[in-house]
Amino acid sequence: MRFETYAQALGWLESHVDFERVSPNRQSPPTLQPIVETLALLADPHHDYPSIHITGTNGKGSTTTMTSELLRATGLRVGTFTSPDLHAVNERIAVNGEAIDDDVFTDLFGRLADVESVSGIALTRFELLTVAALLHFSDEGVDVAVIEVGLGGTWDSTNVIDGDVTVLTNVDLDHTAVLGPTIGDIAKDKVGIFRTGAVAIVATTNAIVVEIAQRRVDEIGATPWFVGDGFELERNDLAIGGRLLSLRTPYAHYDEIVVSLHGIHQGINATTAIVAAEAFLGRALGDEVVRATLSAVRMPGRMEVIAHRPMVVIDGAHNPAGIAALVATIDGAFHVDGERRCVIGMLTGRNIDDMVAPLVAAGFTEFHCCAPQSPRAVDAATVAVAVRRHGGVALEHGSSVSALAHARERSTDEDLIVVTGSLYVIAEVRSEVLHLPSRHLR
Repeated sequence: MRFETYAQALGWLESHVDFERVSPNRQSPPTLQPIVETLALLADPHHDYPSIHITGTNGKGSTTTMTSELLRATGLRVGTFTSPDLHAVNERIAVNGEAIDDDVFTDLFGRLADVESVSGIALTRFELLTVAALLHFSDEGVDVAVIEVGLGGTWDSTNVIDGDVTVLTNVDLDHTAVLGPTIGDIAKDKVGIFRTGAVAIVATTNAIVVEIAQRRVDEIGATPWFVGDGFELERNDLAIGGRLLSLRTPYAHYDEIVVSLHGIHQGINATTAIVAAEAFLGRALGDEVVRATLSAVRMPGRMEVIAHRPMVVIDGAHNPAGIAALVATIDGAFHVDGERRCVIGMLTGRNIDDMVAPLVAAGFTEFHCCAPQSPRAVDAATVAVAVRRHGGVALEHGSSVSALAHARERSTDEDLIVVTGSLYVIAEVRSEVLHLPSRHLR
C-alpha cells in the first residue's frame, strides 16, 4: 500500500489497538507468534545486526539513550528504539541520534500495511512500531541496535530479538495488573530477555531480584554481571548541572565523570550504560569517550528545566519509584529560595496515594491537578482528593496547560514548579512552553 502523505501513514498506524492508551490486560495467553510471523515475512531483519536489549521498571529509557550515545562516540552506526515519545512517534526510531524522517516513515509503514494485507495478521500499534524499528535498522545498515523494552520483558514485542547484551536496570511495583502483584513476579517477567551465551547485566541489589536473575542465568547459561560484583558505582555526588561519578567496570576505572542529567538515580543509569557498551565492545570505552559523551547527554522530559522565573522542571515520574527519585533529587539539584508548586496528572493503574504522599511530604505549597489527554486518565478531582487526604492544598484544572498557567500566575521569580505524574502531561506542558506542537493524531 502506498501512502501519499505522512498523515495517512500515521493514521493507519493509529487505527490499530494501542495498549499504551488503553490499559493492557492478559485475558488471553500471551504470545509473540504474530510479530514473529510478520518479521519472517520481511526476511527477519532483526537478524541482520547485533543488539543490546534493556528492561527495568525505571531508568531503562535513560540507560538506552546513554548506551546508544556511548557506542556512537566510538564510531559505530547505532539504531535506537525507545518509548514512549513526547511530541512525535518518529522520536522512537532513531539512527545515530536522528529520528526517522517523515518520508522514510511513510514508506516504511506502507510496506507494513502491505504485509498486513497479504498475511491477515493485525499487530498492535506497539508491535508495528517494533517491527518498523527492526526493519529500519536493517535498511540503514546499523552496526548495533539498542532496544528498550516497552512493558515487562518475556512477552514484550521487543523480545523477538536475541540480545548480545541484556540489561535489567531495576524492578519495582508497576503495571501489576499485567506483570503480577509482587516484585518477584515482575522480576521473573523481566529476566525473560536474558539469552544463552549473552551477558546479562543486573543493576539492582534488591535481593529478591538478584536471586531470580541468578536463577535465570544459571538455567540458560548466560554470563552475569551484577552491580557490586562485576561493576560498581563508587561515587555519586551532586554537581553543577548533574552528577559527579566515579565507577569501576570489568574493563576500566573512571574517576570524576560528569553526567549532565539531574537525579541520584542517573548515577547508576550512567554506570549501567557504560558497562553495557563495554560488554558489547569487549573492551573499555576509554576515558575520553566516556567524559565527552556523558557531559553532553540530554534526556527530554526527565528532570528537565524548561523555564526560569519561576523555574519550571518537568519529570515523567509515573510510578511510586519515579516519584521517590524525583523527591530525592529536588532539594540538591535545583537552588530556589521560594515556594514549591506541583502540576500533576496521572493515569489509572497506579496507587494515587503512593504517588502524592511523598510529594506532600516534600513541602509543595500547592498541587495543580489535571487530567492527561488519555483514555486512561485519572480525573483531576480524584487526584485533588488524594492530595487533600494527605494534608496538601489542591486546585483542579481542565487541562495541564491551564494548570501550569495558574501555577505560574501564583508564583514569584524565586519559586519552583514541578510538572509530573504522567508523560502525557509532560508532553503537553513541554509543547506549550517550548512551542513544540504535538504531531500526534487525536
